[in-house]
Amino acid sequence: MSASGGGKAILAAFLANMGIALAKFIAWFLSGSASMLAEAIHSVADSGNQLLLMLGGRQAKKKADREHPFGYGRERYVYAFVVSIILFSVGGLFSIYEGIDKLTHPHELENAWIPIAVLVVAIVLESFSLRTAVKESNHVRAKGQSWVSFVRHAKAPELPVVLLEDIAALTGLVFALFGVGMTVITHNPVFDAIGTLMIGTLLILVAITLGIETKSLLVGEGATDADHDRIVDAINDGPEVEKIIHIKTLYLGPDELLVAAKLGFASDAPLVHIASDIDRVEARVRAAVPAARIIYFEPDVYRPGDDATPPTSEFVIKSTD
Repeated sequence: MSASGGGKAILAAFLANMGIALAKFIAWFLSGSASMLAEAIHSVADSGNQLLLMLGGRQAKKKADREHPFGYGRERYVYAFVVSIILFSVGGLFSIYEGIDKLTHPHELENAWIPIAVLVVAIVLESFSLRTAVKESNHVRAKGQSWVSFVRHAKAPELPVVLLEDIAALTGLVFALFGVGMTVITHNPVFDAIGTLMIGTLLILVAITLGIETKSLLVGEGATDADHDRIVDAINDGPEVEKIIHIKTLYLGPDELLVAAKLGFASDAPLVHIASDIDRVEARVRAAVPAARIIYFEPDVYRPGDDATPPTSEFVIKSTD
């Protein structure tokens, strides 16, 4: 997995979640806390999610073949979408179910100090995991870009997934600590059930957010506005092209951008010169946007009226490469 894929962040989150899950299950078994059980299931789901993200990264490295001529880069999007479904079902819905069950069948906590101690240690460990994810994200996050914008527009799905998982994990731990703590203080087990319901609601909201963002990547997203402008400027930054008639972009994977365009050249330009001109334009585009690894330019003679947006079928264009 590439650095941009957040391999360190995924590994750190996986190791933290495995250890935390074991401790939470022990604390639940000894105390009977519903919040601890919900948090234990949450950590198990997160551990499975990190394995899926790592598997998706490995699958995406497979070489292109006749069946998948543009490669397997979108495998990372598929696995990230599966992660959102697991987080929703295994984490969120189970926690909601457990919380409702404890509301209808409340019982006192036993050895309450054990889940409290586990939760405090888990908060520390999850904080280190989140710190690693933030450091990894800062390597690829644009200068001045907000975290909300980073999660919404990142083309590599792993880092946003791990970031949201870690934030949800820390928030969930606070909810669990609230539920257990209030139960100890008031001797009312309803607070433990409320903490469980809060954890379930949080996980469902995070899962929906991840599902929406990864669905957009699966459907197909084009270049960001900044990269689109860089591509256009690179094409126009020379005497070769008279007019960009139309241009379309599509991410085939987190690190691979397809650029397709119809370019207007001088009507009297020899074919051999046009071929050389296209090579120079391609070199400028790749230098401006390194992710633009697959480029198809269709040469044409620019005529007034060619500026209109072409039908979708024109996306299948000829390559001069």
